[in-house]
Amino acid sequence: MSTIFSKIVSGDIPCYKVAENEDYLAFFDINPLAKGHTLVIPKKETDYIFDMDDSSYSGLWVFAKKVALAIEKVVPCSKIGVAVIGLEVAHAHIHLVPINSIYDIDFSKEKLKLSKEEFLELASKISAEVQL
Repeated sequence: MSTIFSKIVSGDIPCYKVAENEDYLAFFDINPLAKGHTLVIPKKETDYIFDMDDSSYSGLWVFAKKVALAIEKVVPCSKIGVAVIGLEVAHAHIHLVPINSIYDIDFSKEKLKLSKEEFLELASKISAEVQL
């Protein structure tokens, strides 16, 4: 099985990368709920987040925390909301969404449309703040 996220990891599908190390990758959701909406994934394909081994699972969350703190420095918001749904792509991932209210992380909301230039500029700013 090869998910769209595995194809992003392998470079077969482009993404707006925010952060990366040898085990994890963070990139923008192309249909974001808010500017800065980022997906954090393990590079090793695992469908269900709770099927990950403990070391990979905790490593994913530590990586996500570093990315969230960087997003918070760049995108004006009260907090970074977190969602793990696990149904839309069969590859474990964490949504990091800049929020100001609980309603900002409603996935039924209309998604933002950002230009390539907006994505690239924001990715560059957040990337510069990530402390890996």
